Amino acid sequence: MRRMMAAFTLLMLLALPAAHAVQPDEIMPDPAKEARARELSRELRCMVCQNQSIDDSDAPLARDLRLLVRERIGAGDSNAQVLDFLVARYGEFVLLKPRFERQTLLLWLLGPLLLIGGGLALWLQIRRRSRSGADVPAPPLTSDEQARLAALMSDEPKSVSEMTSP
Repeated sequence: MRRMMAAFTLLMLLALPAAHAVQPDEIMPDPAKEARARELSRELRCMVCQNQSIDDSDAPLARDLRLLVRERIGAGDSNAQVLDFLVARYGEFVLLKPRFERQTLLLWLLGPLLLIGGGLALWLQIRRRSRSGADVPAPPLTSDEQARLAALMSDEPKSVSEMTSP
């Protein structure tokens, strides 16, 4: 019995992200139209929550937008017509994934440009360091330095003044 309860709890936790805010009274009778409405609802931003789709949001405005999407689909609009209608009414911000247009060019290209710029800056920094001689080995020790090193490493303790004098 405990295993069944644990399995049921795990199943409910896995199903939790799939929960949507769509109310039973919003669902269209035609399953194909309802699937289109749900697909469109996942592409539209809740204007109140801003980081949620209207399909996931419980805000009253999200409910109004879901009803508006279903109304437009019921009137025979295509998906593109529904999106165009909402963009004309609320602006590009209503789309969770903005369209690739002249106005949104910077939005789409800023990430890749920053990545390329950062890579170029890193490459130039590495190149500059290798040219500055940071990788050049130290010159060999002179015979005097070798003798002092040998004295430091020997077991005989010597005074500091003997080791530092030339």
